[in-house]
Amino acid sequence: MDLKLEALFVPVSDVDRAKAFYELLDFRVDLDYIASEDYRAAQLTPPGSKASIIIGKGITTAAPGSLQNTILAVSDILASRADLVEKGVDVSEVFHYADGFILNVDHQYRLAGLHPDRADYLSFASFNDPDGNSWLLQELNTRLAGR
Repeated sequence: MDLKLEALFVPVSDVDRAKAFYELLDFRVDLDYIASEDYRAAQLTPPGSKASIIIGKGITTAAPGSLQNTILAVSDILASRADLVEKGVDVSEVFHYADGFILNVDHQYRLAGLHPDRADYLSFASFNDPDGNSWLLQELNTRLAGR
């Protein structure tokens, strides 16, 4: 069986505002379909990604801002963070987790700066979209075997 993640629904309260935000991040608009006042779906793809996000109205019952810690892989976290800051995005400083890869809600294991070995998968920065959906940049250059 060949399963590939194609699209992820991102719950937002204002489609135009969210669309403008993701376009600021250089997401490509693949589709913006308005069927009625109650239904709109916009599909956007991050640069270099095969998977997309879908924002809209009437497409999910999830509360705006409820998507948390979705990872965007980047080859150079420092350059990617700087690019977001230049675009006006409020992005955290780069951090890593104590004892390796541990994602936790209260950030108690976050340590400032790049991972000491700058190992793949272990350096992060975070930001939110206008609704509070949270995203993590994750530095990744060489995927684990089998990926």
